[in-house]
Amino acid sequence: MANLLITGGAGFIGGNFVHFWSKHHPADQLVVLDALTYAGNRSTIEGVEQCELIEGDIRDQTLVQRLLSERDIDTIVHFAAESHVDRSITGPDAFIDTNILGTNCLLKAARKVWLDEGGGREHRFHHISTDEVFGSLTADEPAFSETTAYAPNSPYSASKAASDHLVRAYHHTYGLQVTTSNCSNNYGPYQYPEKLIPLFLLNALSGRPLPIYGDGMNVRDWLHVEDHCRGIEACIERGKIGETYNIGGGAELPNMAVIDAICLEVDRAFARNEALVKRYPDAPAAQGRETSELKTFVEDRAGHDRRYAIDETKARRDLGYAPQRSFEQGLAQSLRWYLDNEAWWRPLLAV
Repeated sequence: MANLLITGGAGFIGGNFVHFWSKHHPADQLVVLDALTYAGNRSTIEGVEQCELIEGDIRDQTLVQRLLSERDIDTIVHFAAESHVDRSITGPDAFIDTNILGTNCLLKAARKVWLDEGGGREHRFHHISTDEVFGSLTADEPAFSETTAYAPNSPYSASKAASDHLVRAYHHTYGLQVTTSNCSNNYGPYQYPEKLIPLFLLNALSGRPLPIYGDGMNVRDWLHVEDHCRGIEACIERGKIGETYNIGGGAELPNMAVIDAICLEVDRAFARNEALVKRYPDAPAAQGRETSELKTFVEDRAGHDRRYAIDETKARRDLGYAPQRSFEQGLAQSLRWYLDNEAWWRPLLAV
């Protein structure tokens, strides 16, 4: 039995991880530390009996140390982060505070409790990072590997790169037992509707424009959040201390292809289920029109990286990781989840 501290566990990826880990490791105890900012939601993890939610800030080192000691924590899974690139462009300070200073506080607390006071007891600090730390690729460049040089291009990715370096430094300097994973674009249930897939779905349901940056041909690798959780589990259980692993979804697609797929899935959903017409009368699909009519091109985002791609060879070889969902399957499942769980996302639209 393990005792996990999951930072940011009421957020999108962290919340999905809570559900995943509790299902696959029912004997483990989970403590979630979440500041419950706009992207944190208590309802995401309601009903998980083995999970205790603590509202607090990862920058509160005293609180973190107390939780590590009192709950006998042996594993930290660190999701807590400001993660929206657009927000980092207009307000970078929050990203410096949470992603860099917050990670440093967690590392200091872990060092004190596990190494200074704990006599070097077995432990794990697993840090979740992003493929954005590697910068942007041209169309013909090879995918990011774990040895790709860092070249972050936004305040968000720069802050995540800094946190990655801190985790590495605490391992090499102090001997903290760490692993890091760099993931590609996540999608799935419980995602806050500022990210592409839930934003475009909810806009489609209400007949609002689908804003497409630039020419819509920026390329990302898409990873279903449950496959990501499976990859994190593999890192924790089989990852080598001090190593980094890339976790991808094997679905490298331009944004326009993703947007077209969303439009098509919405149209299909309305064609299959007449009740949606009454629930969402403002949707073009409820009026016999195509959702794609809502596509609207807008000015490109500042410093918009052109392409990300993940080489997950190392994770496949060393951890036995492989995504289990195709993008088509994952997208269809995700859209069904949002249609079935309006009570979860509707209150967020007023935030």
